[in-house]
Amino acid sequence: MDLKMTIPELNEFIKVEFPQIVDEFEIREISKDSFVLGLMTSQKHLRPGDTVSGPTMFALCDVTSYIGLLAILGPVAQSVTTNCSIDFMRRPEAGLLVCRANVLKLGKRLAVFDGRIYSGVLEEKPVARFSVTYAIQLNN
Repeated sequence: MDLKMTIPELNEFIKVEFPQIVDEFEIREISKDSFVLGLMTSQKHLRPGDTVSGPTMFALCDVTSYIGLLAILGPVAQSVTTNCSIDFMRRPEAGLLVCRANVLKLGKRLAVFDGRIYSGVLEEKPVARFSVTYAIQLNN
């Protein structure tokens, strides 16, 4: 399966369609079945004790998977999250979070991704694992 959007095209799409997150996430890598984003956490992402909040990690796995969907299908802004499940396994430290999402299934109506979130680099033990499902609504 060929990708329909490049990293610069994805960045431009996010800039236009989702300006509220344009400075939050960095698209690091895209391939036909794997997508990597980074998020440098700041004070607004933290809970007491300098641990990264659950909603921040939810946003990271959701945006990473959505970027993957865009890269595969093209600019389909109407596709929406229908399910997200996260297992929080370790306390993430403040700083860089890296998320890798993989395509499990891409159908006509649903896309399913799973992945891991890491504190720092991909080679470390994950701080969370997730599964995200999207309802695909292609623009006409």
